[in-house]
Amino acid sequence: MAAEQSPTAIPPADRIRVMLVDDSAVVRGLVTRILEEDPGIAVVASVSNGQMALSTLERQDVDVILLDIEMPVMDGMTALPKLLQIDPAVRVVMQSTLTLKGAGVSMRALEMGAADYIPKPTATRDLAGGQDFKSELLNKVRALGHARRRDPNRKVRSAAAASARPASAPPRSSLLHPASAPVLRTHTPEPPDVIAIGSSTGGPQALFNLLGTMRAGTVRQPILITQHMPATFTTILAEHISRISGWDAREGQDGEVVKGGRVYIAPGDFHMVVESRGADKVIRLNKDAPENFCRPAVDPMLRSLAAAYGKRVLVAILTGMGADGSRGGQVIIQNGGTVVAQDEATSVVWGMPGAAAQAGICSAILPLSDIAPWMMKLAARR
Repeated sequence: MAAEQSPTAIPPADRIRVMLVDDSAVVRGLVTRILEEDPGIAVVASVSNGQMALSTLERQDVDVILLDIEMPVMDGMTALPKLLQIDPAVRVVMQSTLTLKGAGVSMRALEMGAADYIPKPTATRDLAGGQDFKSELLNKVRALGHARRRDPNRKVRSAAAASARPASAPPRSSLLHPASAPVLRTHTPEPPDVIAIGSSTGGPQALFNLLGTMRAGTVRQPILITQHMPATFTTILAEHISRISGWDAREGQDGEVVKGGRVYIAPGDFHMVVESRGADKVIRLNKDAPENFCRPAVDPMLRSLAAAYGKRVLVAILTGMGADGSRGGQVIIQNGGTVVAQDEATSVVWGMPGAAAQAGICSAILPLSDIAPWMMKLAARR
């Protein structure tokens, strides 16, 4: 009897192609071992500085680049715009330390076009086989790699990769989304008393764009944001939003009364919810169990807003991995509120907005540039 083909056997052309850029051979070895445990990922290049990365990308087909920040010859911040100039569709993930300085540099990298960041492995935890680092690394590489495969701007430099797949064969990533088109809700949206935004991978860039358009003074409602980020990074995110948009953006504080014209961001490692206290709405922070593997998570924020504001809630679900926000969005809809999602073409990863879209809870699915005007028009009715 002929041996059955392994269900995990994946043709080389279908594997996500990764380049590692780090001056530490130990880190490159660790990350290579983790990534190549996944049969759908191939490490096609491992180099020690930004200059070598540029030379490699000129001749090699790459989907995802893991880019260290501090390196000799050419550092990551210098290399980043040059890499994106060579291939605008490549997904670059910065390897950053979980420090105030690392968070600030990572945020600047996101503004410059990096797709995401990941904590740099540490000798005390991750080099010993930390599962959190391994899981985060694999999830981000998979999601970004599949997104890059769908990008119409993708350029294939490897002749072998280009010829290995028949022209008519669909990319494996097309299986990630149902074939049926999302069904839009046809109700008349209510003018909101509060605006909520949920985002993850690619979220900071989307938030800069959206709130840069929806500038301070144009909307009187409070805006609550849950962005999947660790502590320290959310502090820097608030600072960058304030600088870019002019909004009074801050991390939410436990017991703080919600006021119009302000942006409140869920602090890293805390769920941010809202509860009614007399005529006021008050922010509460908690360390309840993670939801959708995240804390902060979007779903608990949305459930609390539905309870506190009823039908006067407007929600935007932006780019991000996973499905966080879709269940909370269903509660928003059940209470008469409104949900809009970012479309696939402008999302770094169409996980969260795609889940909301496929759940049939959205009144609109729009390109990122159209979301702010759509929300502002609805908010002005209030």
